[in-house]
Amino acid sequence: MDLLDTLTAKGLRGETPTREEALAVLATTDDELLDVVAAAGRVRRRWFGRRVKLNYLVNLKSGLCPEDCSYCSQRLGSKAEILKYTWLKPGQAAEAARAGVSGGAKRVCLVASGRGPTDRDIDRVTDTVAAIKEADPAVEICACLGLLSDNQAERLKAAGVDAYNHNLNTSEGTYGDIATTHTYADRVDTVQKAHGAGLSACSGLIAGMGESDEDLVDVVFALRELGSDSVPVNFLIPFEGTPLAKEWNLSPQRCLRILAMVRFVNPDTEVRIAGGREVHLRSMQPLGLHLANSIFLGDYLTSEGQAGQTDLDMIADAGFEVEGVGESTLPRHRADIAAAATGGCGTGATGGAGGGCGTAAVSGGSEGVDAAVGGCGTGGGCGPCGGHGHAAANADQAVDETAATVPAGSDEVRTDLVRVRRRGAGTELAPNA
Repeated sequence: MDLLDTLTAKGLRGETPTREEALAVLATTDDELLDVVAAAGRVRRRWFGRRVKLNYLVNLKSGLCPEDCSYCSQRLGSKAEILKYTWLKPGQAAEAARAGVSGGAKRVCLVASGRGPTDRDIDRVTDTVAAIKEADPAVEICACLGLLSDNQAERLKAAGVDAYNHNLNTSEGTYGDIATTHTYADRVDTVQKAHGAGLSACSGLIAGMGESDEDLVDVVFALRELGSDSVPVNFLIPFEGTPLAKEWNLSPQRCLRILAMVRFVNPDTEVRIAGGREVHLRSMQPLGLHLANSIFLGDYLTSEGQAGQTDLDMIADAGFEVEGVGESTLPRHRADIAAAATGGCGTGATGGAGGGCGTAAVSGGSEGVDAAVGGCGTGGGCGPCGGHGHAAANADQAVDETAATVPAGSDEVRTDLVRVRRRGAGTELAPNA
């Protein structure tokens, strides 16, 4: 296809396609799907080789959010039977983080529900970061705490936080359809505050909320313009008890097209498959690794993922390798841009504090591009999220299952995979790690 030849050539050069070309990717047929994956896969390998970055999520505070985001099981008025608990103590959070780090996670994502942190909440996160880095000094830390007030991003940076996640979720034109207690502009402002304070910017989207192709392209181009170092792609998990409980709009093929489009628009940026991977990609998850270079493993914020060991086996079986702590993530030129934008050093060793820092020499792909550390997780009040672990979870562990309503004719949907998380941080059960 001329379209794919053009997109591949642009991607290999690190150039952004046109809006029309991005829309054309989403309009390709199932007969063309493997060609689309192969083309986007070349771009992925050009900048990231066959490395997959692992991320682990620690949910510091769950449920009882005052915001009304329609997709979220923690929203105001949600009837989803999720875990609800207040702030974990620093020792508890550090213990939870250790499970992911011991399994190979480079980044720990600290998430808390709510509109945004108070100054006291920033103190709590500061103490938690200190406890985690005392045990694992090289671990990258991403915070996702909601909307930031003035000087809070600077405090997080000073505490050793490397990145901040706040997703745009959908296009500016349709944002009011999914949330009314804050605006799209509020989210953009928080990403800019984080970036301006020297934190690596992580911001992504949620697909499957009934949006159009134009909405998806709008938000992906907006993320590119914001300078996100990492773009998490969430696929809506339609929790019963939320306004979007019946929005089963995704197929595995649709998810792959979305991931391919995101990769073409962000050829040299970390692209992460985040919430909803197991539910919507299902048996086609390995193909997603040819498009994205980063994933969450194990359980998500409020839903269960597949066992961490299963994900690690999937990575190996698909011919990919886990990105090591001593390796770097973003291509060198991207890390230098990020460092310049955030005031970071741009040449520090991987694992040091400060978003955008690090240019450890490591092969970045089949063309031998050097890479550098960067990227981030995906957030709590910012969309469905994931966590990571190593050993396979015991199949006999008690996990409650939600009975999601399936519209007539939706025989593609695997609602048996949508389970409310009842283990890990905030519970007495071991994580799916």
